[in-house]
Order: sequence, then C-alpha cells, then structure tokens
Amino acid sequence: MKLFMPQRVIFDTSSLEYPLGKEIYLFFKEKNVEIVNATARNAARFIPGITHSEKYANSKRTMLITTNKINKLDVCKPSADYQFSIVGNCPGNCEYCYLQTTQGAKPYIKVFVNLDDIFNVIKDYIKQNEGKITTFEVASLGDPLALEHITGSLAKTIDFFSGLENGRLRIVTKYDNVDSLLKLNHNKNAEFRISINSNYVIENFEHNTAKLDERIEAIIKLANAGYPIGFLVAPIMQYENWKEEYGILFQKLEKNLGIHLSKEKLVFELIQHRFTAVAKELILQRFPKTKLDMDEENRTLKWGRFGRYKYVYPKEEAEEIKQYMFSLILERFPNADIKYFT
Repeated sequence: MKLFMPQRVIFDTSSLEYPLGKEIYLFFKEKNVEIVNATARNAARFIPGITHSEKYANSKRTMLITTNKINKLDVCKPSADYQFSIVGNCPGNCEYCYLQTTQGAKPYIKVFVNLDDIFNVIKDYIKQNEGKITTFEVASLGDPLALEHITGSLAKTIDFFSGLENGRLRIVTKYDNVDSLLKLNHNKNAEFRISINSNYVIENFEHNTAKLDERIEAIIKLANAGYPIGFLVAPIMQYENWKEEYGILFQKLEKNLGIHLSKEKLVFELIQHRFTAVAKELILQRFPKTKLDMDEENRTLKWGRFGRYKYVYPKEEAEEIKQYMFSLILERFPNADIKYFT
C-alpha cells in the first residue's frame, strides 16, 4: 500500500535533544509538510476542525514528535506480560478501534524519540523477573510498522531485543512495509502477528490499512526472514454470511501460505468484537454512517480491566464463534497453536 505521509508535523521542543528527533526533523524538512515547533501540551490547538469528524480526520494527518517518559509498564494479558510504546495511534481509521476512548478529541499520531530511556525501562522489568522470559507488546497503543519508513524505530527495537537473553518482543500490525526489517539479525526474539479478518470487516471498517493480500504477502516475507509468525483474528463479527466469509478467509490464507508454511506451528489469537458505551458515542460522532453493529440489546455486559463495562456477544453466540473459528483453523492448519479466544 502507499506509505503514509502526514500533512503537518509538530515537534515538541524536547524531541530535538535526541538523535532520532533530529533525524526525523531533517527527513520532514525535505518533504512538503507543515512543520510546527511547540510543546506537547499545546499540540492539539494546531489541529483544525469544527465538527467531530473534521477534528478526527485532521488529527489522523497530524504527527507529534515527542518523548515518552513513562517508567511503569501496563500488563498486556493474554498476549504478553507487558506493553510499551514507541508510537501512539496510527494512520489507520479502523472504526471499531478500542483506542477511541483513550486518545482524546483529537487523536493525533505520536512518535517517541527517547528510545534508550524506553529500552532501559524494559531492561529493569526483565531484571525484576529473575531470569525468566518476559514478553513485551509494542503495538497496543499504535502500529509502529505504519510509520517505520519515517522513524526506523521498529528496526532499532528489534535490534535491541535481539541481544536480550530473557526478553521477547511481540509486534501486531495491519500494514505491509516490512522490507527494511528482513535483513535484521533478530535472533528470533521478535515475533510478528499480522491482523487478519474477513473481506467484509476489512473493506467496511479498516480504512487506510493494507489489504488482506498485502498483509499475507508481508507475513510470508517475514517468515522467510526467520521471524516467528502468527495471526491475530480480530475483531470477529457476526453478520449476514459471516461463516461463509470467514471460511473464505482461511481458505485464502492456506492457499497463499503454501504447503511449507501451512504445516508450521502457526500461532492464532482470536478476539470477538466488543465496544463500550463511551466508544459507541465517539464512533457515531466520527463515523456517522458506520455499519458497525453496536446494538446493546443483542450483547451482554462484561467488566473490563480498565475500569469500564464492555458489550460482548452473549455466551451462546460467543461459544458458537469460538467453536466455528477453531474448526476453520484446525481443518486447514492442524498444527496450529490457538493461544486464546476472548
């Protein structure tokens, strides 16, 4: 897919104290983009827009170059032990995105340039785990691969993890620009999960992300480069002909992966569609014509670990989804490791 380029880039004054901040500044000096120098606190006021949709759209074309001074990591179960961020948000416009409620009225893209500080926090967590393997998710709050052609941050992160005896990196993405990562000495310490879904979900709700064929091509490249690979199937939705479409998804996946990769012990992680009341309100403001099914009458409430209720499929329907997805995967990938369904 076409590589993302923002319309405006805001440089937090502190970001230019770091080598990566200076590199990104020089990168954009050669591009036809608006460059603003400001503090991170005032970044939102440089983003135009009156309506919710306008503010959202302009934010998705705005990038803030800043620092991440956090020294405490959130847990990231069931996918990893902890999560950390080298970016916040991404250029994608996924209507169902679970970050709708956490990134403010103007969810602009953030790039954190103080990588060594972030890496030192990771080292501390590994040390505290007393010689056990500790896993870290880098894509919970944004998709770093979508910005890799600008930042190079993901390559630096993979290189950092390659030298860790007890640290493992997990990378989830909906993007396909992996070529710059293929020759890295990753030491198999970085594991990729490509997010896949039915054609209906991708076409209707995952705007400005790679097409399914592009994502599959990317995972094949990564596998051939020796990276451990797997798939995140999320969010799984029930709609007219959903069973048929998910069947086509795994048929295509098997065909494209070929005999060699299909016989590998591929990892799958499954997540059903869910939403919160606050997220629903924001989604309807930003995507007033959305086709997302967010009828609370057809869902059941489940308490989330971030202190709010979320609407999920009723127990019987969730079990139907789980059993059907398990059968599709194991029929075509009998050696698959299905980590969880949630």
